[in-house]
Amino acid sequence: MPPGTENNSKRWIIPDIHGCFKTLRGLFDHYITPSKEDELYFLGDYIDRGPDSKGVIDYIMDLQEEGFNVYLIKGNHEESAVNACRQEHERKRLMGFHGPNTAKMAWRRFGGKETMQSFGIKDLRDMPRKYIDWMDNMPTHMVLDKYVLVHAGLNFEEDDPFADNHSKMWLRDFAPRLEKIGGRILIHGHVPISLEEIFMMRDNPENFGHIDLDNGVYMAGREGYGNLVALELNSMELYSQYNLDM
Repeated sequence: MPPGTENNSKRWIIPDIHGCFKTLRGLFDHYITPSKEDELYFLGDYIDRGPDSKGVIDYIMDLQEEGFNVYLIKGNHEESAVNACRQEHERKRLMGFHGPNTAKMAWRRFGGKETMQSFGIKDLRDMPRKYIDWMDNMPTHMVLDKYVLVHAGLNFEEDDPFADNHSKMWLRDFAPRLEKIGGRILIHGHVPISLEEIFMMRDNPENFGHIDLDNGVYMAGREGYGNLVALELNSMELYSQYNLDM
């Protein structure tokens, strides 16, 4: 049976982790505990803001190496990190040119500094290649039987919403037109909303046209926020692990 087809196994959707490794591990230890038949879908933004982005990536890499069915989507933070690394290496190749790495400057402002610290590096050229490739080689969306998974959203103003890769990673506001995606419900993260709003979307997906699962895990201490959420797609059960990192 192909990925994304409803069956007796479980299908877990996990949005923005943002470097919160202890919280991710708590979610798995207490709520998910997947079997090798289950499917694990991650919606991007594995890195930045939280204290242990390397730990998050290593944990997911271990799941892949152990033979779990892991499906990854690229978020805007992964794109920013890859662009920063690429520009840093390009600067080195341009003989005698030492202009600023504008991609690195932008990335560090919204969490890249913490990611570099988790890798124990000060020079971005020291980022291990396998992590750059891991972030760079992810798709920007995934089509399941009744759902479309993406990090941020889709540009429904386009004839083909899937053609706009930038919107899939960066878009913050959109009006769903589900006839353009085969009547499927869009599931995404990127924009933090309260747990109450997440449950409302979960309970009325046809009315909203999409389900935003991002509860702002890094926003610990703000009422209604600060959880890492997991949605089990077959039962539509929703689980939340409060931040254990920050």
